[in-house]
Amino acid sequence: MTTEPPSSDFELPEVPPVEEADEKVDWLGELRGLALMLLAVLAFHSLVAKPFYIPSISMMPNLLVGDRLVVSKYPYGWNWSSASFHVLPRGEWRFLGHTPQYGDIVIVVPRNRREDLIKRVVGLPGDTIEVRNGRIILNGKPVPQDVEPAIELPVDENQPCEAFTFPKMKARLPSGREVCELPVMRETLPNGASYLVIDHLDQTLDHMQLTRIPEGHVFLMGDNRDHSADSRATLAGNGLGGPVPLSDIGGRAEFITFSLSGSEGWNPLSWWDGLRTDRAWRSLRPELRRGPAADGE
Repeated sequence: MTTEPPSSDFELPEVPPVEEADEKVDWLGELRGLALMLLAVLAFHSLVAKPFYIPSISMMPNLLVGDRLVVSKYPYGWNWSSASFHVLPRGEWRFLGHTPQYGDIVIVVPRNRREDLIKRVVGLPGDTIEVRNGRIILNGKPVPQDVEPAIELPVDENQPCEAFTFPKMKARLPSGREVCELPVMRETLPNGASYLVIDHLDQTLDHMQLTRIPEGHVFLMGDNRDHSADSRATLAGNGLGGPVPLSDIGGRAEFITFSLSGSEGWNPLSWWDGLRTDRAWRSLRPELRRGPAADGE
């Protein structure tokens, strides 16, 4: 018995080619998602916290040019200056408003421009304040200022310690490292808030006549008293023009995230060398001290 080989004429049925489905991008959905993400970022930036960069020496020695920090938006409630980029019209309204405490570092928007400045609260609503020879007289009592040993800040691109700003204060240590030796005093406000200030010159802002701080206002000063345009200075002099309304205060400085010396370039690989590693995560809340000094005695 013989078997025949399978016929070579057998053919598999043809399967029609699968057509690739046209993938259409939902551009409207993509734009909607992007807009929602942007709104979420702006809401967080306006209502919770935002980053802040220190561009000037007015808050030395506690804040240096190149410091990056976090400002919380909720401690004093919200107002027009809380909004990102200050897009809201200026107004006196406040929502869930609270008054800052002595010694708080706050961001404030001057009445004649829309840029954030950063200063310290040294006077509260209802206080009388005067400055005599660089010393604050608060409600008739001199605020204690105790001389402390000079501090040494490293000299770098963001803190060059120029002779016209800090005369004869640049020094070279035995190790060869250059530092800026700054004379400092510890100032202690009535609630015990204590911090360092620099006041090495006798200049116009060291003398200010008695003024009463109106309700709903605070008096702000920079810690670098000879190089800070604050509530002591006029608006024309780039200052704050006296006590500032609480509706112009947009938040409280909380802590430093990182700090750069200015030596970093465009290349991210250079950023590590520019880090001031000793400044990261420093709290910006004032030290609290109790006792006679805290009571202004």
